[in-house]
Parts: sequence; structure tokens; C-alpha cells
Amino acid sequence: MRAHPHSPNQVSRRGFTLIETMIVVSLIGILTAIVVPTALRNRDVAAQRTCQENLQKIDGSKEQWALERNESPTASIALTDLYATDGSGYLKNQPLCPREGTYSVNSLTMQSQCTITTPLDHNARASDPVSFAP
Repeated sequence: MRAHPHSPNQVSRRGFTLIETMIVVSLIGILTAIVVPTALRNRDVAAQRTCQENLQKIDGSKEQWALERNESPTASIALTDLYATDGSGYLKNQPLCPREGTYSVNSLTMQSQCTITTPLDHNARASDPVSFAP
């Protein structure tokens, strides 16, 4: 006698069990806990480096501006003196801080500064925390 396909003696295996689903969800949670902080830290490091590169470009443009105009070291300069809207200035366009900060150019003897970024520690490991000053 053949058993009916839907008889209680025959076990039908369709879909995933609760244990299998819980294991998959916990693995996804563990991977997320590992990947997300690293990705956020890398994003902050990239923004900080971009800001520092912008500051270096501003300082180089500031020196070039002073040399071409024979300015004294105490001369005051504005960021708008370094770029033109048509791209013909010392900078192709106005540098923008990746964290919505503003750049101050200061005088020729002082380094340019950003209102947000703290100096980047080039000896820091990727696992070290990165902070932005408010």
C-alpha cells in the first residue's frame, strides 16, 4: 500500500527552519557590526585627507600669488583672491570642505585653516578612531 503524498507519516521539507533563519540573521548582524564601523572610519579619514589636501593647495596658491605680486610676508589675502569664477585663478575653483566647513586663508606667514578638521596623524592605523573638532 502506497502512502498518500500528504499523509502525516511523510515529512515534507519546504522552506527554512527557524534555526536556519536565526543563524543567517545572526551572521548578517555580526558582519554588519564588523563592516559598518570600518566603513564610517574610512569615510572620515578620506574627508579629513581631502580637507588637508585642499589646505595644502590653498597654501601653495597663496605663495604663488604673493611671489607674482611681490607682496610682503605680512600681506593679507582673501580666498577669493586665489580663484576666479572662469577658472583662470591660482585655484581652478573654490575649494569646498567635505564636512561643510569653511577655509580661512589668513596672512602669508600663517597656514590656512579649516573650521572643522583637526590635523591628520599620518602614523595612525586604520583601526584608530578619527575625530572632527566641532
